[in-house]
Amino acid sequence: MQNGEHTTKTEAAYQTLRRDILATRLSPGSPLKLGALRSAYGMGWTPLREALSRLEAEHLVTAISNRGFAVAPVSRAELEDLTRARQVVEVPLLVESIENGGSDWEEAVVTAHYRLSRCKLAVDDPSDDAVNEWDEKHQAFHAALLSAAKSQWLLRFRETITDQLRRHHRFLGLAPTLRAAAGLKNGYEEAVAALREAMALEHHTELMEAALDRDVERAKALMTEHIGYTLHVYIHAEEERSSSTPPASNGKTI
Repeated sequence: MQNGEHTTKTEAAYQTLRRDILATRLSPGSPLKLGALRSAYGMGWTPLREALSRLEAEHLVTAISNRGFAVAPVSRAELEDLTRARQVVEVPLLVESIENGGSDWEEAVVTAHYRLSRCKLAVDDPSDDAVNEWDEKHQAFHAALLSAAKSQWLLRFRETITDQLRRHHRFLGLAPTLRAAAGLKNGYEEAVAALREAMALEHHTELMEAALDRDVERAKALMTEHIGYTLHVYIHAEEERSSSTPPASNGKTI
């Protein structure tokens, strides 16, 4: 295999695995066995190994001694840490973007907001296509808000944090809430309400208007509140999941 072809196959393996990890089609904590991946994706051993090594460097994959690779786990503690990290990085980027943004930036923000407004919410349409479309347009809206910022390092940090938060949100908040809401007539009402609030267009509209009005203090407050929604959804989902779990057996048999 020539070097160019090898590089292309490795890049394809990397992009495919990365996409499925971020979308949690490859679940956090699940083993990534080369034989199974080769069968599922139709890719060669070497491109898969190199792709997994790249993903390990991004903390999306973990290497297990003598056992190969696994998808990086998620947890409430890490979700809380990522939420704090996003606030530290994204709020200053928003301020910088508001201060530097011109007419092109304003147009990009308005366009991204319009495209987001055309998406269905996951609580109304939990299909993969609808969830993926909303996620894509939501990320594009936030990217547009920050697109006039100048700090390249902060923007790089934000990209890493955002990828990890997307996995945590999907696996810890979105997926269990939608599954439970679909299967239960009672329960999970608060989690579903929290999810609807987190995804609501109104919050994004307020954030857009504050940014376009160059109201820095209001934009900072709205962004800080917005960043907390992912954790808010998870907390409700966790509480209602716990309350609906039957008591553990005391080990006795009848």
